[in-house]
Amino acid sequence: MKKSLFLNPPSLEGFDGGAGARYQAKREVRSFWYPTWLGQLAALVPDSKLVDAPAHGQTLADILPLAKDFELLVIYASAATFASEVKVAEAFKAANPNLMIGMVGAHVATVPEPSLLASPAIDFIARNEFDYTIVEIAEGKPFAEIDGLTFRGVDGAVVNTKDRALITDMDALPFVSPVYRRDLKIEDYFIGYLKHPYMSFYTGRGCRSKCTFCLWPQTIGGRSYRARTPASVIEEVTQARAMFPEVKEFFFDDDTFTDDLERVEEIARGIGKLGIPWSCNAKANIPRKTLEVLKANGLRVLLVGYESGVQDILNNVRKGLRLDIMRQFSKDCHELGIIVHGTFIIGLPGETRETIQQTLAFAKEVNPRTLQVSMAAPYPGTELFRQAIDNGWFKQDEGLLRQDGWQMAALHYPHLSSEEIFSAVADFYKAFYFRPSKIGEIVLEMVQDWDMMKRRLREGVEFFQFLRTRKPGADC
Repeated sequence: MKKSLFLNPPSLEGFDGGAGARYQAKREVRSFWYPTWLGQLAALVPDSKLVDAPAHGQTLADILPLAKDFELLVIYASAATFASEVKVAEAFKAANPNLMIGMVGAHVATVPEPSLLASPAIDFIARNEFDYTIVEIAEGKPFAEIDGLTFRGVDGAVVNTKDRALITDMDALPFVSPVYRRDLKIEDYFIGYLKHPYMSFYTGRGCRSKCTFCLWPQTIGGRSYRARTPASVIEEVTQARAMFPEVKEFFFDDDTFTDDLERVEEIARGIGKLGIPWSCNAKANIPRKTLEVLKANGLRVLLVGYESGVQDILNNVRKGLRLDIMRQFSKDCHELGIIVHGTFIIGLPGETRETIQQTLAFAKEVNPRTLQVSMAAPYPGTELFRQAIDNGWFKQDEGLLRQDGWQMAALHYPHLSSEEIFSAVADFYKAFYFRPSKIGEIVLEMVQDWDMMKRRLREGVEFFQFLRTRKPGADC
């Protein structure tokens, strides 16, 4: 077995766009997700090491000395920062010419050949769901015999082996919590709406929904939801609780954790017996009966992708939800005392100046405790990307990030400019948060909890800095 290093590489200051983060840009307040994809690899490969440089504030100079200690380096790459990740690969190869270097992630899986040819320092690309592909590489299996791999042949030509089948037995994957204990500092992971310190991992992969903009289901995760048994999930939570007694909340990062109502209720009842607060991603269509079971068994927060308050736009992106269902779900959550963090996207197909205001009005109506507002990001590999190409919606070939790490408005429409989309984000935030009722909610939350008081003051400074420094310009 090759001695293996799994790296979420250093990038722009405050940027968390790889290995676990869906939103590949700087956040309004400091936020870092766990490197879940790489953590699973490190759990599969014995005697490996996981390095999450962005969360731990490590620079290339800090981690480059590791090059001489390993035989295999696997880098998680994102569309937004791929050029930077290529430079990291080249630096490691220069420090250790014998080091085998590969890349994983949605971006390189989507465009494997251009990614491989971006630099001679890159020896392979592991496509699709890459867990067992990497295991076989670490075991020393010949590249030509490994499914899901893109590499250079002996003549220098690019070779693509057949696609690897998606994993169906999710219980066969080892727990990631021992890797977190060994290699990560959990205090470095922050999410504004979760208690600190928190811990997140997957109980399954894939998503049955057809959203045109969502990255992982259209690339490495797949459209089918494959889940661990409730007994396996409860066992890992029990183990992680024993390993990390300081953790105040567990977060289940599955795209479709709440789709299987019977399963999620069984998991909730098992966790409820442990007395552990937990949160998860959710669709805004959970029936009240299930919400009551989840709340009674420790559920605290639901992360909900509303996306838009306009039915035509939801239909355009195949969200598969109705506004009336989302309204009832939100009402039920408020009445049951379940906190909702809502996410909204500005600039999806069909967006106009009027629909932005309609979505703002809808956000105020459903009134999540907190929200995130982003601009439509046409990541390669998604249907939204293909639509943008076919319809000429890309502003210019400038990428997805500005040089300072903020998200760019990559799309523009004849009736709505990229500059308007960019400016609408800050306007949306201010209109939602700078209301007496919302300010009162936040102040009440702060005075009831000293730790929350300190966090909200820090996040408030960061948020106002975001509003002040995020200015539209030629590179927006």
